[in-house]
Amino acid sequence: MSAAMMKRIAEASPRFKARIAGLLYFFSLLTAGLTETFVRGRLNYAGGYIAIAGMVAMTLISYDIFKPVNRSLSLLAVFFAFVGLTFEALRLQPQGLNIALVFHGFYCLLIGYLIFRSTFLPRILGGLMAFAGLGWLTYLSNPLVHHLSPYNLGCGLLGDVSVFLWLLVMGVNVQRWKEQASAAGES
Repeated sequence: MSAAMMKRIAEASPRFKARIAGLLYFFSLLTAGLTETFVRGRLNYAGGYIAIAGMVAMTLISYDIFKPVNRSLSLLAVFFAFVGLTFEALRLQPQGLNIALVFHGFYCLLIGYLIFRSTFLPRILGGLMAFAGLGWLTYLSNPLVHHLSPYNLGCGLLGDVSVFLWLLVMGVNVQRWKEQASAAGES
């Protein structure tokens, strides 16, 4: 994204930001899925990096959305997302464990908590996102992953997709977001 485009997004309404975050999530998910399924060689790497770039932008926008709830936890969520995306970008998978998904699991747990504590999104979405985080955390153990597969993947996708589909279609309750931002001293 260009600097001018990022500036416009920063100045946009919270609902628009939420919808952009949802769109970027689905773009990244679709790009990664199609690339892994149908593309080989250098184009596979290119598609993966495009998906990662979309996730980076989505993560930064999500930080902006959730910082009125708790700036420190929102920043910690960004940290976990970026570490996981770094592992994904460098394709570092020691012992066959998908470390990127483990870090995404911690990200999901934090975002789930932030959603649950927010006043501008339904609390059930926070529970679903935390549930997704638990599904991704099973990737800490190869035997556990193999034992729970495909249910752990289903749990992870159910939570992630539910939240970002909500953000894409509904966005956030702008009035409640502004009230929470004012109470937190945000602009």
